[in-house]
Amino acid sequence: MFFLLLGFGLLYLAFKNIQLEDVWKEIQSAQYSWILGSMFVALVSHFFRALRWNQLINQLGYKTKSSTTFYAVMIGYLANLALPRMGEVSRCLVLTRKDNIPFNALFGTVIAERVFDLIILILMIFMIILFQLDEIGGFLNELIIRPLLGSYTDNLSAIFIILGISLLALLILYLLFRWLKPWLKTTMLYNKINDFINGIWDGMKTIAKLEHKMTFLFHTFMIWTLYLLMIIMPFYSFEETSHLNIIDGMTVLAIGSLGIVAPVPGGIGAYHFIITELFTQLFHIPAYASAAYATANHAAQTFIILLAGGISYILLILNKRKALNEPPAANSK
Repeated sequence: MFFLLLGFGLLYLAFKNIQLEDVWKEIQSAQYSWILGSMFVALVSHFFRALRWNQLINQLGYKTKSSTTFYAVMIGYLANLALPRMGEVSRCLVLTRKDNIPFNALFGTVIAERVFDLIILILMIFMIILFQLDEIGGFLNELIIRPLLGSYTDNLSAIFIILGISLLALLILYLLFRWLKPWLKTTMLYNKINDFINGIWDGMKTIAKLEHKMTFLFHTFMIWTLYLLMIIMPFYSFEETSHLNIIDGMTVLAIGSLGIVAPVPGGIGAYHFIITELFTQLFHIPAYASAAYATANHAAQTFIILLAGGISYILLILNKRKALNEPPAANSK
């Protein structure tokens, strides 16, 4: 409930100074062929994500169908709409129950995926900063740094103080753990956690051990290229955003991802707030048009997750019932 309220709070901030009638008129006049196209592109990107995850699972020595992996991925996205970051757990649970693959190993592959995608996202952010250094710096200062540090935004010492306190806290926690470790190792809970972490670590190492690294990189390239298309195609749905280019699309993808990973269900509110602020401050697009783009694009992607996730859940149930009703195979002599 807290995360949902947080999302609605951010949604209020995104729309508080905008006339909703203007947003609605902009949405009504949109060319929806581009938005429908972006929904199809999103579905294909999710399929490539399933293929990439399947490759990591196979590297662990387990076999699962690509269709089952796709169903698990979509159910994971569906779970994220209910509870932030629940999707990673949900999709692992689906394969654990369906194909009897250890959960901790699956979770390790998911973490490996996320770490790899985080590296891609950081590289993309560096690229857009190089292309739009002044604009991006000013936007981040107004949206993030100034609200957090207030009058200390121009004082580097404040930033260093915060970093120093954070590092000191981490050091204290580490020393405390080292002091308690001999006692902790005698407890059953510690050993269970240790086994769980080792399983996750085995899953995370799958990328380094991949036999077909180029296939993994191709899947990653397709995922992020399709993500970019999901951002760019709706540009042409609205007259006010139709002039934006591929660099602008990369900027929206990189910074807009912060709204998707925010701890709110399905990025609601956070995505609208970040995209609206980004479009108005960086691209100088009217607020009503910015909010219309954010609303239409977020609604389209949420709809495709609800649709594909719901169908995936039903198909998995039907497949399970079919397997239960099938007679056992006759023993060969």
